[in-house]
Amino acid sequence: MKNVLPREYGYVALTGTAAWALMMWMSVINVNKARKTYNVPFPKMYSDENQIFNCIQRAHQNTVEQLPQFLFLLGLGGVQHPKFASACGMLWVLGRIAYAKGYYTGNPANRTRGRFGHFGMLGLVGSTVSFALHQLEILD
Repeated sequence: MKNVLPREYGYVALTGTAAWALMMWMSVINVNKARKTYNVPFPKMYSDENQIFNCIQRAHQNTVEQLPQFLFLLGLGGVQHPKFASACGMLWVLGRIAYAKGYYTGNPANRTRGRFGHFGMLGLVGSTVSFALHQLEILD
């Protein structure tokens, strides 16, 4: 793989691993702990009685919804621009942490604390488009 991918692609792999750690923190640690604390057994996704559990679950679910597009953009954009894509990816991961911590307060409006993470996703879109245009030899 060393001849196919740039050496710096290791940063992309580490950023993907940080996204994995984020998901473990949100699901295995926080949602499972909240299930026990607020007595919300599987397979129920949400509680009829507890807003805080619902906020914890929704923060995780929203991140699950964004993860495929994040990984796609990180993986492809990182081929052409590994350091930039990695930095954008870490901005997204940090934004998701701030988003979750804001949501975990029980006040859904506090989730906007993580809105800066959208800049990371936009940067990944840009790096992926750049990669595509270079592959098509439209940009050189």
